[in-house]
Amino acid sequence: MKAAVITFPGSNRDGDVTKALKQAGASVVPVWHADTELPAGTDLVVLPGGFSYGDYLRTGAIAGRAHIMDATRAHAARGGYVLGICNGFQIACEAGLLPGILVRNADLKFVCRRQHLTVERNDTPFTAAYAKGQVIDVCIAHGEGNYTADPETLARLEGEGLVAFRYADAEGNVTAEANPNGSLNGIAGIYSPGFNVLGLMPHPENLIDSLAGGIDGRGLFDSLLGARKAA
Repeated sequence: MKAAVITFPGSNRDGDVTKALKQAGASVVPVWHADTELPAGTDLVVLPGGFSYGDYLRTGAIAGRAHIMDATRAHAARGGYVLGICNGFQIACEAGLLPGILVRNADLKFVCRRQHLTVERNDTPFTAAYAKGQVIDVCIAHGEGNYTADPETLARLEGEGLVAFRYADAEGNVTAEANPNGSLNGIAGIYSPGFNVLGLMPHPENLIDSLAGGIDGRGLFDSLLGARKAA
């Protein structure tokens, strides 16, 4: 798999996700936000975490209109994979790759901690290495992770199985107490209708090595590499 990791002014997790991809066996090419084309042969575009453009206007709003996003939208329209993590999820929503928007956490505080998630389905290119319903332990670090959408969009996401992950406790219970930001229905990540675009607020790239405290994030990257080989 050939992955293009886009760096925007203010990105700070591009190096982390590059490491995770390389560990899984991908080749990684850095791409600058002002570029107009993706590298030839790109299979996956990654929108990493950080604070693109200092989170001015709205989180992800300026980055969503960067030159490289035209190429990213075209890539997704062809069925290419796109992964948006944290600020990348915000960018994906602002760019029209995913519906809804991420707003301020319900308690108006930045949250940075370990967080359990439930894997809602494992028949996608991003989750095949997990079990359906598996509870995984990852990291979160965000101030605007409160996923919000209109009732029609929310009903479609739920009805079409487009919710990827939900915030949960260690036993897999999706409760208000386990929700770190007030996100609707405990949503931590969503898919596009074709399941080739995934946006999620948590950082799977931060837990890929037991020396760092856990490896539950590794499954997402292993899944992508497996999907590419199967294709």
